Amino acid sequence: MSELPGAGFLGSVRQLFATLLETLHVRLELLGTELEQEKRRVFSALVLAAVAIVCLALGLVMVSVLVLLIFWDSYRLGAACTLALLYGGGAAYLLLRAKQKLSAPSGLFEHSLAELQRDRAKD
Repeated sequence: MSELPGAGFLGSVRQLFATLLETLHVRLELLGTELEQEKRRVFSALVLAAVAIVCLALGLVMVSVLVLLIFWDSYRLGAACTLALLYGGGAAYLLLRAKQKLSAPSGLFEHSLAELQRDRAKD
């Protein structure tokens, strides 16, 4: 009775090890893909946010100059104080919203965790 090379206990161990390595390789590829997607999403959002901030800042400067020119003769100090309070309040609100957004989970590695749970359910 001649056995095929690689058959038997050692062959099974090799095949199990190869399967484990292949599974690990697939999981690492999935993790890498998710990291790349998250990096691109964050970078894209940061670029859009930077452009929006520049446009908003230019708009606010122009509106501020317009308001100060309108009230230059009569209420220039009151107009300047009101604008400063509005900008300060808006900045405080936006900082609080940003803090809330950063503290919320982003769902990073969601697909990897779901795949691991499916693997556990199969076993």
